[in-house]
Amino acid sequence: MEKIQINQLSDFLLGQAEDLNAMTGCTCVIAPEGAVCGVDVRGGSPGTRDISALDPTCNRTEVHGVMLSGGSSFGLDAAGGLMELLEEKKIGRNVGVTVVPNVCEVF
Repeated sequence: MEKIQINQLSDFLLGQAEDLNAMTGCTCVIAPEGAVCGVDVRGGSPGTRDISALDPTCNRTEVHGVMLSGGSSFGLDAAGGLMELLEEKKIGRNVGVTVVPNVCEVF
């Protein structure tokens, strides 16, 4: 396996925000052209959003964004903001009247 720097992933956009007072934050990975994803959720109390769509038996073939967040269940709301951004930028599945971004999240 070849080791690369994260900024060498030219097909992906990366973002990060944090709230030091609340001791929480989030990181997002955006795939403007879509990307194939998989997941392995572990831990005693993980929270997820749309993770079941990554099951290979589902009809989704790509994901446009992945959000990793803190902040307990409140952190799951961060994916809504990412979906709004991607819709504005016309990144997602074209459904005629708009595009619907496939965004998955784990906290």
